[in-house]
Amino acid sequence: MIDLQTVKQRFGIIGNSSLLNRELEKALLIAPTDLTVLITGESGVGKEYFPQIIHQSSARKHGPYITVNCGAIPEGTIDSELFGHEKGSFTGALSDRKGYFEVANKGTIFLDEVGELPIATQARLLRVLEYGEFMKVGSSHVQKTDVRIVAATNVDLQWAIRNGKFREDLYYRLNTVPINIPPLRERTDDIYLLFRKFSSDFAEKYRMPAIHLTEEAKDALTKYRWPGNIRELKNITERMSIIEQNREITPEILKTYLLTPDVDNLPAVISSDNSTFKNERELLYRIIFDMQRDINELKKLIPGMVQNAVSQDVSPVAYTTSTPILKEYEPQEKEQVPYADEIKEENKPLTSLMSSKQMPSLEEVEVEMIKNALERNNGKRRNAAQDLQISERTLYRKIKEYGLE
Repeated sequence: MIDLQTVKQRFGIIGNSSLLNRELEKALLIAPTDLTVLITGESGVGKEYFPQIIHQSSARKHGPYITVNCGAIPEGTIDSELFGHEKGSFTGALSDRKGYFEVANKGTIFLDEVGELPIATQARLLRVLEYGEFMKVGSSHVQKTDVRIVAATNVDLQWAIRNGKFREDLYYRLNTVPINIPPLRERTDDIYLLFRKFSSDFAEKYRMPAIHLTEEAKDALTKYRWPGNIRELKNITERMSIIEQNREITPEILKTYLLTPDVDNLPAVISSDNSTFKNERELLYRIIFDMQRDINELKKLIPGMVQNAVSQDVSPVAYTTSTPILKEYEPQEKEQVPYADEIKEENKPLTSLMSSKQMPSLEEVEVEMIKNALERNNGKRRNAAQDLQISERTLYRKIKEYGLE
């Protein structure tokens, strides 16, 4: 008989969701085997706990347990990190080095962000999975290893396969046992339990009374979408614990900390199927692209509008952003579209608004988001990458590409 409550207490897992319990039971059932496991779920749902549960509940629990963040290792060195290298195999290889697969023999390796692995490294990983063997960088000697692999990703690997970014054969080999961690918005009964736990922890950490919510604030807490899942809830609870002098949190206070403050009037598109928009960043891009398309359509109308104005002896300046034709395309909430000030300018002529300078390009949006994330996290790139829900390697590449170093 599986005692889920004991497992939850041991690993600090909070919640009674049936979806979460089902995945926990699956992890405990397959733990005694050596089956490869693929853990999927959005960023911030707590995927990192499941490999520990599997390892500690297996016969390998006395062997090594190594966590590898595949997205944080530069592409040029990841093969050396995983498989080791021989002395002189590349510039800087001053001595032989053991890789993680050699060090973790008889244990478990957790490959976090496995979707970020380069294609060449994926081929080498597939050989480890199929035959339990690998070669160090710069060596022709085949070595054996007895390692259980647990992988995790928040990337849609089916999409990555279709776009040539992930090997289909590796996907099926990793996906022997799939475990999908539900997002926080599908565990509404657990949201307040998690908030109380975090509130109590931070009260103890900072030696101050714990914050608590009014009934209305509890309702707002559970209605919010939580795109950053448990990580976002924890960060918001910590900020409120430090900043708010009034320990009773009202809906008005709570909403100032939320990404989408108006939880009672969330756009319908946000609550749509998650396969349409994987995160809020994609939603922002879609809004901007749609508005760019609409503005391009409006540009085509300008010559006729101006000609009509001239024929009726009306100044073209009269066609401003206050005319009904443009208001149809204005965002409903300024906070939901970070570039609303550039898109909506009440007193400028329509012809001025149509200038390409008024609509930020995708690159400009990305640069601004990266700058803001780095500023929020005091230049710490790992935290900024988590904030943006991208891998550290992707963030490094973007910083170099846009000259933000």
